[in-house]
Amino acid sequence: MRAAPEDLQAAVRALRAGELVAFPTETVYGLGADARNPAAVRRIFTVKGRPARHPVIVHLSDASQLGEWTREVPPAARRLAEQF
Repeated sequence: MRAAPEDLQAAVRALRAGELVAFPTETVYGLGADARNPAAVRRIFTVKGRPARHPVIVHLSDASQLGEWTREVPPAARRLAEQF
């Protein structure tokens, strides 16, 4: 199922405003926030009742963003990320 352009624009506005958005995955609906916004990320933990020791997933648009989020990327992992 593809989102309508106006729905995507609304989601982008919500994320930029520090709000949460729900999105479908292969198996469940996910709850997302701007990963660069600490208050929004905390809100995910609060809303889900998620323990602080359970990290969340950060979705990247491509492998070039790995360096912004990791200290080290093993060569095999980088090759895999670049393939997809």
